[in-house]
Amino acid sequence: MIIQSVKILGSLVLVVITMAIGYGLFKYYQAEKLYSQLTPSPEILTVGNFSFRDLNKNGRLDVYEDSREPVERRVEDLLKQMTIEEKIGQMFITMIGMGRNGDLLDLPPIHRDILDDPLFEVGIYFSLETNAEMIVKRKMSHFNILHAYTPKAIARFNNNLQRKAERTRLGIPVTIATDPRHGAREDEKGVGGIYTPSFSRWPTSLGLAATRDSSLVREFGEIASEEYKACGIRLALHPMADLATEPRWARINGTFGEDAELSAAMTYAYIKGFQGDTLSNNSVITMVKHFSGGGPQKDGEDAHFPYGKEQVYPGNNFDYHLIPFTKGALPANTGQIMPYYGIPVGQTKEKVGFGFNKQIITELLRDSLKFDGVVCTDWNIINTMPLAELAGGERSWGVENLTPEQRMKKAILAGVDQIGGETSTEQIINLVKRGEIEEPRIDQSVRRILRDKFTIGLFDNPFVDVSKISEKMLKPDNIRKGEEAQIKSTILLKNQNKILPLKKNLKYYLSGFRYKNQFSKYAEVVSNPDDADCIIVRKDTPFDHREGTMLESFFHQGRLYYNQEELSDLKKFSKTKKVISIVNLERGAVLTELDKLSEALLVDFGTQDHLMADILFGKEKPGGKLPIELPRSQEAANNQMEDIPYDSENPLYNFGHGLEY
Repeated sequence: MIIQSVKILGSLVLVVITMAIGYGLFKYYQAEKLYSQLTPSPEILTVGNFSFRDLNKNGRLDVYEDSREPVERRVEDLLKQMTIEEKIGQMFITMIGMGRNGDLLDLPPIHRDILDDPLFEVGIYFSLETNAEMIVKRKMSHFNILHAYTPKAIARFNNNLQRKAERTRLGIPVTIATDPRHGAREDEKGVGGIYTPSFSRWPTSLGLAATRDSSLVREFGEIASEEYKACGIRLALHPMADLATEPRWARINGTFGEDAELSAAMTYAYIKGFQGDTLSNNSVITMVKHFSGGGPQKDGEDAHFPYGKEQVYPGNNFDYHLIPFTKGALPANTGQIMPYYGIPVGQTKEKVGFGFNKQIITELLRDSLKFDGVVCTDWNIINTMPLAELAGGERSWGVENLTPEQRMKKAILAGVDQIGGETSTEQIINLVKRGEIEEPRIDQSVRRILRDKFTIGLFDNPFVDVSKISEKMLKPDNIRKGEEAQIKSTILLKNQNKILPLKKNLKYYLSGFRYKNQFSKYAEVVSNPDDADCIIVRKDTPFDHREGTMLESFFHQGRLYYNQEELSDLKKFSKTKKVISIVNLERGAVLTELDKLSEALLVDFGTQDHLMADILFGKEKPGGKLPIELPRSQEAANNQMEDIPYDSENPLYNFGHGLEY
């Protein structure tokens, strides 16, 4: 019976593998068929002393091909030559799969390391259209890369994509976008960021706010921008200008904290670092999110999920959440803005999500605040994603009863220019052909989108020099600057009896560290806690593991306190040993019990182990100040008003707290 069952299971596995291979080969055949429709690569032609890329292959210099012409003239010239399908292709940006070495991903990913994370890599391949479908069939040219491959691989992928794009009818170049890639934690992958080797390593945005140093934040933007550009990344899907007024929200680590003025200053500096004083061919465009502030989530639940679709304002504090935009993002001239998913309960006539809300996008952002840059929706507000059980389906809050085409119409007429996370170009084409959306409205959005491409120089040269990647990445000065920021962001909350800095002639037991050898340069590290004079424990912010979609596993939601199981070892240690505790702070954690058990307590935002050793033994000094307050109990956190800052009753540590030694 067992042998028979094994045979049946083996046969089923073989059938699945065969079907997957067959499907992959079919997709590859279709991709090659699409690529065969492309024109030859554009020639380099010369007019007088001026050389240009003949992008439309007509043998003459068009205005849009001439870098000497003003951007607005180039935009209008190209717009006149575009078909409605080519225009609408510009109005979409979505994830794109890439090969491990920078190859186009039109075949399933097959390499020896595929078993390291098969669900991620294979899942991306089977849930997305091929590169060819998006570039040739759908005429798209904006893509969000997800993989944490080497900078050289990303650069090669950019060049491979651009070579296909220049062979389209008009040669419109690709804009590559990314979520943050400069976090210091090596296990970072998901909504908050993508740890990428060979990029300089910095604290999270919450940590940058803890430094209180806007000049340092601008330097971060300048360094990160240079590293992005070296790889071909020209659009940053960050920063987050949301306010962390709700301590339970899962995305606080991506914000600059709960103080609106601090967030505005940090947002301003961040954008200036990436874009410069004005957008130019030296800029990486920032897409600031999430207008008009995605922080006041009801009960702290995130708007990616149905149970978190409402943003609430029990303190009547809607305008407070605008300050990082009105005093930060907009004065800094951010190129693009993204609204969030949630419904701003009680703030507009319609109870619909921000991306469908004309009062928010057109009346407030466009008309009142005079923003004329690109507005891009958050991902998947129109259609259900493939493999929806993994990603959670569409997030069309407030318009669930509408058809996808009706949702699309509502979003565009609300004032958005670009649809995030989707490829359904046919839906807008149908709306235009039926006269439900007029072509001049499409032109309005495409102008803004093309203007950015021209301004940053993609039409003139979208390629990067792969041979020069090494000299542009991991520069010693940039590494040191990132380390300086990590140290400056680390916060000393408690130092009882001045136990810190630690003495070097004692024995230490370490828990929760990836690189324990970094402490050996200062003292003896023992493997048995009984042999130690002092225990050093490193912990993550507590959260509940949600059982739902795969996407929920990336969100640290729920409780803010450590349960008894998580504290059991610490309680045992503290009876006979002195304990130093360090918490990687992602949200408004309840550290009350941990604080009682610890002689010293620090919080960090991704500080690397060797730097933490330097801090604990006094070579470096912690310099951070809390960018959020830390509630004394879960009950206190639950009783806070979602839209009001610093309103926790008798917090364990106040906003701005931070000791020195």
